[in-house]
Amino acid sequence: MTDDEGYARGLGSRQIQMIAIGGAIGTGLFLGAGRAIHQAGPSLLLMYAIAGVAVFAIMRALGELLTYRPVSGSFADYAREFLGPFTGFATGWTYWLMWVVTGMAEVTAAATYIAYWWPQVPQWSAALVFLVVLFAANLISVRLFGEVEFWLSMIKVTAILGMILIGLGVLTLGLGAAGATASVGHLWHDGGFFPNGVGRSLLTLQIVMFAYVAVELVGVTAGEAENPRKTLPRAINTLPWRIALFYVGALAVILCIVPWTEFRPGVSPFVAAFAHVGIPLGAGIVNFVVLSAALSSCNSGMYSTGRMLRDLAVNGQGPAVFSRLTARRTPAAGILVSVAVMGIGVWLNYIDPAGAFTYITAFATVAGVWTWGVILAAHIRYRAAVRAGRAAPAWFTAPGGAAASWCTLAFLALVVVLIGADSEARISLYGAPVWAAALAAGYAVLRRRNPSAFVRRPHLAPADPGAVPADPDEAAGAAADAPAL
Repeated sequence: MTDDEGYARGLGSRQIQMIAIGGAIGTGLFLGAGRAIHQAGPSLLLMYAIAGVAVFAIMRALGELLTYRPVSGSFADYAREFLGPFTGFATGWTYWLMWVVTGMAEVTAAATYIAYWWPQVPQWSAALVFLVVLFAANLISVRLFGEVEFWLSMIKVTAILGMILIGLGVLTLGLGAAGATASVGHLWHDGGFFPNGVGRSLLTLQIVMFAYVAVELVGVTAGEAENPRKTLPRAINTLPWRIALFYVGALAVILCIVPWTEFRPGVSPFVAAFAHVGIPLGAGIVNFVVLSAALSSCNSGMYSTGRMLRDLAVNGQGPAVFSRLTARRTPAAGILVSVAVMGIGVWLNYIDPAGAFTYITAFATVAGVWTWGVILAAHIRYRAAVRAGRAAPAWFTAPGGAAASWCTLAFLALVVVLIGADSEARISLYGAPVWAAALAAGYAVLRRRNPSAFVRRPHLAPADPGAVPADPDEAAGAAADAPAL
């Protein structure tokens, strides 16, 4: 079965659900949390919770747009419609770059984890092997991508649940070598809940937000989901418990097992915690899990970059070669170019293995914040269009409406300010003007060659304009009762 965009609708409900779950568990949690714990101590739990609320607001705004019009271009397409052609152009290319950069980070992390078992293997060669294998999986079919992502995500989910249960056993039953010292008191005894001050804790928000990058991937799957009306809202509505369990819950358990002062940047807190517990092969098992998490994220990156390049090409905002699909309905040209650019990460691993992860993740956070900001801004403009009767209302409405989106935009602005205040993360802002200049130049050239590709597209008009409520917030109650939820 194919849709009107030419894709095969090969992603079933279980795959969409697991992609949504897996998108919330990646290297940002497994590896990046080490630096964040070292900086914020136990208060990191609060930062994850606060950021989680903001991310849920973003996803509900995206969910409303997706039920208004489910397309593979997702937020780039909504940006074109509600914010203008240039914003759509910039968002599509920025999201592509974000995933290319994130793919570099994930393949770098995966190569680092391999060194746990085989330290003699060059980091760059392991990164190259991973890129080639995942590229092949994405090239064959969307169903194979879905299966690979399903099982990689299943490993992550099962492992984290196992870690939480083992950690609770250590706390309540005194299991393992850490049983005698594990205590909930570790959350406030070693310098308090904010051991380095509230300001230092707030600075970790940019690390936390990088950990949440990829939750919006569900929106890119809309064009290939078998039943987007049912599966997408369900995947979005499970986000709060995923954040509470996999982020806040898992980190709370390991911080109770091991005092926060014993964690170090660059070392996975999960690997360190289970090495401390003393479970035979425990650290090796956790290392395998974090390796799976990195490969899962890189796999998702290849998928999303190929689709985003095709969306740009189909809309005349990218090279036409990216618009072609193979006989298996995959955008092979876009995936190939994306993987080739990800290969820069292999080169970085060759010239500077120690600093590669820091260099790469810095820009990904800024690009992610831009994408989320565009989703919120498009949602605000969409709500205005619905109130004016110019756009069809969606049945899956975001709680709080446009007001919630405005508040979340303010939070994202705070994150950008905090990135600028952090001497280590500030480098990510330096590249933003260069990228903006490149986008402006590319836009000018493409618009001159194909003006029709950059006209504002019309909204999807309501079937019965008289039935549009004065305020779409009135539909929020009905959405909660919809069968798909």
